[in-house]
Amino acid sequence: MGSIITVHYDKNPIYNITIEHDFKELSSVLQKLDTKGHRICVVADSLVASLYLDDIMDIVKNCALEAISFVFEAGEKSKNLDTVTDLYEKLVKAGFDRKDTLIALGGGVTGDLTGFAAATYLRGIRVIQLPTSLLAMVDSSIGGKTGVDFRGYKNMVGAFHQPSAVYMNISTLKTLTDKQYYSGFGEIVKHGLIRDIKYFKFIEENYDKINARDPVILEKIVAGSCEIKRAVVENDPLEKGERAVLNFGHTLGHSIEKLKNFTMLHGECVSVGMAAALYISMNRGMINESEYKKACKVLQALNLPLAVKDLSSEDIIKVSKSDKKMDAGKIKFILLDGIGNAVIKNDVTDYEMAEALTTGSLKL
Repeated sequence: MGSIITVHYDKNPIYNITIEHDFKELSSVLQKLDTKGHRICVVADSLVASLYLDDIMDIVKNCALEAISFVFEAGEKSKNLDTVTDLYEKLVKAGFDRKDTLIALGGGVTGDLTGFAAATYLRGIRVIQLPTSLLAMVDSSIGGKTGVDFRGYKNMVGAFHQPSAVYMNISTLKTLTDKQYYSGFGEIVKHGLIRDIKYFKFIEENYDKINARDPVILEKIVAGSCEIKRAVVENDPLEKGERAVLNFGHTLGHSIEKLKNFTMLHGECVSVGMAAALYISMNRGMINESEYKKACKVLQALNLPLAVKDLSSEDIIKVSKSDKKMDAGKIKFILLDGIGNAVIKNDVTDYEMAEALTTGSLKL
């Protein structure tokens, strides 16, 4: 078992995504990056550190001149410039230079925060992504988008900074709570809906193995999502066009996430946003009712919500207009022109969004 996916930039290979079922091959990845004579700092939140930091440090210390760690309090609340500042200070005091490396060990918060620190420390040092959550494996660890939240606005401060390597250990998914695990499927289902109907059907056909966290099926699902995101990112590395389709479900999803003060997980919020986008797509005649219901039922089967009861559609829409995905004052909205084919629209009205948020899930 095990897979390697190569990501390209301007048609040149720039890093590999290694998918394994343990951490045994991590040393080989580090050796190929010639880290032996340089420093490495492993960054992790307090929860992930308690599970995996010792094992990673045992590997890293044999592949570096010096190995240190930086642990911060777990949770979205730590994804800010204050935490990045603390990390900068740690690196400065340890004498890190431009040839040294950060390793992001954990979920999306850790990956985004560490990636941003790597992009900006000394104008850019290497970063290796070691995602331990399903969401991070299929989404935030790939593509080079980094960032932190700013005064409650999600990912408002960031930079593009490609990793030097991505290493995924599928066995880490066993330690996720059910909510964390299924949250990852918000992004996984999204990938099928926007780009690959066969991948979408594969998910639909394997509920039992997904629920059992079967490692063989999970490797195929993670690899499939990575391939879809790789293809989109390679075509648009700086998010100037096509890459926007990856924001399917995110326009309203990010708004919900902020209004809920991050008490709903990212994949759950994206699921609600996708359900609304699916409803708008159906009302516009871009997908039929059967496709709408099928997609929503897949989300439900994976324990993902289709609506939120304690937020008004007016508030959700209002906050969405402060999102960084705005384009010349208009919301850049992603719809489906058939399952597997996402399109970018900037003419979705407040009325359409309100109707989708308030009545869409009632139509199932």
